[in-house]
Amino acid sequence: MILPRTEEGRQLVNAATSSTSNLTMPAAFVGHGNPMNAVQVNRYTAAWKAFGEAVPRPRAILVVSAHWYINATAVTAMPRPRTIHDFYGFPPELFDVQYPAPGLPELATEISDAVHPTWIGADLDSWGIDHGTWSVLVHAFPDATIPVVQLSINADKPLDYHLELGAKLAPLRERGILVMASGNVVHNLRGMNWTLADDGYDWARRFNEDAKTRMLTNPTEFAALDAHRDFTQAVPTPDHFIPALYLAGLAAASSKPDIDVLVDGYAYGSLSMTAYTIDLPCPNTPELGGSPLPPAELPPDASNI
Repeated sequence: MILPRTEEGRQLVNAATSSTSNLTMPAAFVGHGNPMNAVQVNRYTAAWKAFGEAVPRPRAILVVSAHWYINATAVTAMPRPRTIHDFYGFPPELFDVQYPAPGLPELATEISDAVHPTWIGADLDSWGIDHGTWSVLVHAFPDATIPVVQLSINADKPLDYHLELGAKLAPLRERGILVMASGNVVHNLRGMNWTLADDGYDWARRFNEDAKTRMLTNPTEFAALDAHRDFTQAVPTPDHFIPALYLAGLAAASSKPDIDVLVDGYAYGSLSMTAYTIDLPCPNTPELGGSPLPPAELPPDASNI
C-alpha cells in the first residue's frame, strides 16, 4: 500500500532532525553486478566494505535500487522492511542471506518535503530491501543496525526527471542521511559471456568511459548519454542506468562536488562495475579477483529480476 505524505508525518520530522549533526554525509553509486557478490569476497566487495568503514555513521541510509522499478515514485515507510530475494536460479546460500536492518518511517515525510512539489508516496507494506541494496550493504554495513529506506524508480518518467530528483535529495545529506544508488551503468544481461568474468566488450568500455568522463567533469550532462552511439547496447532497459542519475543529480547540486571512482571494472563482457563517491576520499582496497565465477548450473538471463 502506498500512501501520500501526512501532516502528522511532517511533525515527526522535527524530532528526527533536531539532534542530527551538521556534517555533510558522502553519497555513492555502486555497480552491484551479479547477486552472488553478496556472498563473495573480491575487489568490488572489498571496496564496498572499505567504503562502509570510511563513512561517518549515518542516521539512515536512503538507497535508490535498480530493482525497485515501478510506475510510481515512493519510499519504503515500514518499521521493519523485509529482505527480498528478487531473483531465481541461484544457489541456496544466496536465498539464506537476511539483512534485518530497521526502517525509518518518519523519513518518508522528510524526503517528501525535501523534493516538494514532486509527489512521493509512502509504501507501508509492498516492498522492503531488495538485492540491489542488501547485496552491497552486507559488505558495507554488515551489522544491519542502521535504518534503511528505499526510493523507487518511477518507470514512467524521463531521464531528466531522475537527475533533477537526485539534486532535490541533496539537503538530506546535511541531516545525516547517506544517499546511495545501486545499479550498473552498463547492464546488458542478454549480452553476457560467462568466459569474460572480468572483462568488457569494446562497446561496453566506450560507453562506460564516456559516462565516467561526464560523471567526473560535468554530471549535469549524464542524462544526455541516451544520445550516445552505444546507448542501446549498453542500456537495453533503463532500470540499472537510472540510479547513476541520482548520484549525478546530487553532484550537480553541490557547488564544488568532490567526485571520485571507488572501484572500476567490467563483468561478463556486458556489465560495468564502476562505483563512484561524492565527498569521500576513496580508500585503498586489496588487489583481489573480480566478478564471481558462474555457478555450476547457470541461471537464465532473466533470473536477476
